[in-house]
Amino acid sequence: MAKAMESKSTSRRESILIRYAIFSRLLVLFLTVSWRSFLQPYDTSALLNPPCLHHEEVTEESPPLNKVSKTLENSVVWDSVYFVRISQCGYEYEQTYAFLPLLPFFISLLSRTVFAPLVPLIGLRAVMVLSGYVVSNLAFVFAAIYLFRVSAIVLKDTEASFRASVMFCFNPASIFYSSVYSESLYALFSIGGLYHLLSGASNVAVLWFALSGCARSNGILNAGYICFQTMHRAYEALYLKKRVCLSVQVLVTGLLRCICICLPFVAFQAYGYYNICHGHKLDELRPWCKAKVPLLYNFIQSHYWGVGFLRYFQFKQLPNFLLASPILSLAVCSIISYMKTRPELFISLGFQATEKEKRSSARLYSLKDALELDGITSSNDNRDIRQRKPRRKDVTVINAAAKSTSPETTGYFSADVFPFVVHLGLMTATAFFIMHVQVGTRFLSASPSLYWFASHLIASPKHRKWEYLICSYCAAYILLGTLLFSNFYPFT
Repeated sequence: MAKAMESKSTSRRESILIRYAIFSRLLVLFLTVSWRSFLQPYDTSALLNPPCLHHEEVTEESPPLNKVSKTLENSVVWDSVYFVRISQCGYEYEQTYAFLPLLPFFISLLSRTVFAPLVPLIGLRAVMVLSGYVVSNLAFVFAAIYLFRVSAIVLKDTEASFRASVMFCFNPASIFYSSVYSESLYALFSIGGLYHLLSGASNVAVLWFALSGCARSNGILNAGYICFQTMHRAYEALYLKKRVCLSVQVLVTGLLRCICICLPFVAFQAYGYYNICHGHKLDELRPWCKAKVPLLYNFIQSHYWGVGFLRYFQFKQLPNFLLASPILSLAVCSIISYMKTRPELFISLGFQATEKEKRSSARLYSLKDALELDGITSSNDNRDIRQRKPRRKDVTVINAAAKSTSPETTGYFSADVFPFVVHLGLMTATAFFIMHVQVGTRFLSASPSLYWFASHLIASPKHRKWEYLICSYCAAYILLGTLLFSNFYPFT
């Protein structure tokens, strides 16, 4: 009876969250259209669409621009221009290889299938823009659902998970999740991959993480979760169970999974090398083509956008540091707070987690789940463990079990949160020291631990002022983002 009631409550929370997610996207789109109609864009070149370099346009697919066409095409600003152009013409120039192919693939797929009947009415480019909006906004809604499920598994608290997920729906980088940008797809496949990993479906998680790396380059950092899980399982197999063969098997499996996650990104670099460097004389080659490890992505970021270690530390960039300061401050506070509460986890890389925490339903530490889910049998056991297909774990069971857990093993300061905090730390350091710092607002916006910490602050009676500050920050950046970004002014 209790489980049935818990299940009903969780389902109700999830349905309410879906409404919040849809409402937040409609709100952002409404604000974008409103600001666009009131103000003159800084750059009005969005409608320019020269013929593709590699193939001729089909004249029937390019009717005269009407009001709908102009509205859609005028909304293409900043990086959206690249994504739409790649969808239409492929990778024409060297700098376009900075934009990974997953979003252009989905845009091209939708515009040539589901929305193909609209092409004669509004034109191919407008249909591609429409497809991009549909992909981004749908992906965001599913990302919010997966964040709630991941949060319920890790935090073991439905209320805290719901608060964190609602904050994600109204996050400060909201404008990018409703534009023709890759943030939504990255969030979906990163958070969805985490859900499958925590549910025990590691191979499915690898596929999702690999797809996140096809959306944004930082998707390959998700391999760190596999590394963390592999490290702890190999330690348990070797030092606690004294099974060398099992330890080697765990390590090899983890290595192969990490390679699979990184493989799509590496393959895309090879594709760029083939298109730009292959078949050219030595004196005609681009500088990066001659490098021992010819990484196209790194060269583009450095050469065209000036990305590099401390290269953004200039006095003239102070406004951009101020623009990114709220998200960076929240990230640093969340990391320091966790370090002060659980210093033993940082010192030991999680090995000093309690036995109860290691047996958590999140499956990040214990080898037992690997044995059961992967069908590995032990010669020391009298019974066989049958290989079984991983199935989705009902978060209500986790919430019911959490009632009997100690405060130490639940909430933001549980050991299950540790790898997420480490991941956030790496992302924060990258945003501050290497990237254009203002991009940090959207770069960190898909990090679950950021919302878990904010949810923890809001729920704490000692930090009531944080609720006002966090909500004000999100609201201000949603308004500012829709105003500036939609009119081609710099935002993040």
